[in-house]
Amino acid sequence: MKRKIGSQVLASVLVNSVYAMINYPVVLINTLLAPLAILAVVTFASKGALLPVAAVGALIMNMVSSGTSLQQDLSHLKNDMRLQDMIVSSPTTSLVYIVGMAISEIVYSIPTLAFLVVLNLIFVKITLLGGLIIFLDMATIFTFSISLGFFLSTFTSDIIQSWGFSGILSPLLTTIPPVYYPITYIPYPYRYLAYLSPTTYASEIAQSQTGFFNPGVVGFSIAWIVLLAITGALTYLALKRSRWREN
Repeated sequence: MKRKIGSQVLASVLVNSVYAMINYPVVLINTLLAPLAILAVVTFASKGALLPVAAVGALIMNMVSSGTSLQQDLSHLKNDMRLQDMIVSSPTTSLVYIVGMAISEIVYSIPTLAFLVVLNLIFVKITLLGGLIIFLDMATIFTFSISLGFFLSTFTSDIIQSWGFSGILSPLLTTIPPVYYPITYIPYPYRYLAYLSPTTYASEIAQSQTGFFNPGVVGFSIAWIVLLAITGALTYLALKRSRWREN
């Protein structure tokens, strides 16, 4: 059983990431340019003062982009290649399918992640515990993004429609919220609007480990509770909505 699940996950990785990386390596440049472009703008605008925050923010953006781009890949596989029709008729469960596709998105992002991790190791000063907290933070926001991408893919009927979703999600989750800068830079009452985005809580958690933002014990705990609650609810909703078989 474990070998069967492993082969199904491996198939997702080969179809959704390895194939594109080998045959169309130019797409990897696009994945890297998006977070680096905003990092450069914020760094130059702040004269280098916000470089550590922006470096961590680039990691968050990469995690979010990798997760939400899943809905484009699933839309392509479902509507253009009709691959999901074969999966529906197979013993593969929705959980195995989403886990395999999630791993494929991570594999696809390995070059960008490696570069951003090195960048953070050079410019961001954190403790070993802080590094662990940021890792768990990234894993949580990635889970949220994967669930969101999977959920949205059930509504898309064409790859063009999925592009529209991506165009909306990118500014709402990674550009407008304080991902590349501390939330203290946003004046009241607009600051409250930033808390509508889950990436704000992920950013507060990460920035608290870099010394650029101090939410306090209560604020830190609330950020984790809200982020985990939203991620858990959306993950459940995604799996619930993806019941494609007849009972």
